[in-house]
Amino acid sequence: MGPLTGYRVLEFAGIGPAPMCAMLLADMGATVLRLDRPVAAADLGIETPARFELTNRGRRSAAVDLKSPDGTALVLDLVGRADALIEGFRPGTMERLGLGPEPCLARNPKLVYGRMTGWGQDGPLAPAAGHDLNYIALTGALHAIGRAGQPPTPPLNLVGDFGGGSLYLAFGILCGLLEAQRSGKGQVVDAAMIDGAASLMTAFYGLSAAGLHSGTRGANVLDSGAPYYEVYVCADGAYLSVGPIEERFRREFYARIGLDETAPTGSDPADWPAAKRLIAERIATRTQAEWCALLEGTDACVAPVLSLADAPGHPHNRARGTFVEIDGVMQPAPAPRFSRSKPGIPTPPEPAGAGTEEALADWGCDSETIARLKAAGVIGRIAKPSG
Repeated sequence: MGPLTGYRVLEFAGIGPAPMCAMLLADMGATVLRLDRPVAAADLGIETPARFELTNRGRRSAAVDLKSPDGTALVLDLVGRADALIEGFRPGTMERLGLGPEPCLARNPKLVYGRMTGWGQDGPLAPAAGHDLNYIALTGALHAIGRAGQPPTPPLNLVGDFGGGSLYLAFGILCGLLEAQRSGKGQVVDAAMIDGAASLMTAFYGLSAAGLHSGTRGANVLDSGAPYYEVYVCADGAYLSVGPIEERFRREFYARIGLDETAPTGSDPADWPAAKRLIAERIATRTQAEWCALLEGTDACVAPVLSLADAPGHPHNRARGTFVEIDGVMQPAPAPRFSRSKPGIPTPPEPAGAGTEEALADWGCDSETIARLKAAGVIGRIAKPSG
C-alpha cells in the first residue's frame, strides 16, 4: 500500500526535520526502521509519551548501541539491505561512528545517503549549533515575516525544520532513488535547512528584484500590508482570514460584506489603511460563524481561523479525511493522495526500541545474531543503573 511500498529506509533517530522526513516516506508506504539509542526514555530526560511523538509514526524502532563495534557491524549489515538512509547529526558525527558515506556506500553502492543539517555539510557555520530560527534568519525569510513596526515573527518551525528541511530531504532522497534506478549508483544528499528555506523564498527574491516587494515588513500584499490579505477579528473575538487578492474576487467580497462601490478597494496602496479600517469595522459586527455562513464556499476567499482543536472538525476537513485519529490521537492524515497506490493509515508511534528483535528479524537478521547482540547489550532497551 502506498507508492513507496518495497523501498527500505534506515533512519538514525533524532529530532525535528529528520524524523518528519522519515514519517513522510513511511506514510507513503516505505518500510522505515528507526535506530534509537539503547537507553530508556526517562534516562534521556524525555517525558513525552511515545504515542504523542507523531512524527515517529508508521515505523518500527530498534535500539542499537552505535558506539559498539558490534553495533556498527550490525548497522552496516542493515545498510546492505536498505535503499536509503536518513541521518540528522552534526557534520562528522556519522564518520566518527564508522557509518559515514564511504563505508556505507562501499557496503551498498546503490544507497541514497540522506544528510539533514541546519547549516549544511560545509561552510564556515557547518560545525556550529543552531535551530530553525537561526537558519531562516540567514535566508531573508525571517526578516520578511511580521507586521509593520514589529520585530520579525517566528513562523513556528515550519519554514526551516519542516519546509526547508524535511520536505527538501524527502525530495532529495526520492530524486536519488530515481537516479539510482538509471545509473545503478547511490550518492549523498546534502539537505541543509538554510538551503531549503532560501529555496522557498525564490518567488520573493524575484519580486524584490523587480521592485514589487518592499524590504519593509507589513508593507506588501502577502505580509499583512494589503487589506485584502489580512486576518480580522469578529464580534465574538474569533478571527477570519480574508484573501481576495484578485480584483474580481475582491469585488465579490466587498459586495457580500455590504461595502458599496465607493469604498476604497485597496487597488491603490495609498488606500490600504482606509480600506483596512472599513473592513475591520464591518467584520467586527458579526461572529465568525455568521460570517462563515455568509462567505464560505464563495469566491470571496474567506475562511475561519481555526485552532488545532477545532480544525479536524471543520466540514471540509471531515469530508476529505484530512485528519485521522490513531491510537486516540487526532493528527493529519498522510499527504498527498494517489488514485491507485493509496497509502494506508499509519501505525502509532512506537516507543524507542520497542520492536528491536522483531524489526531486525524483518530486515533479515538471523535469530542467533539477534540473541547474541541482545545478550551483549548491543541491542534492546537498557536502563542505566540508578545512583
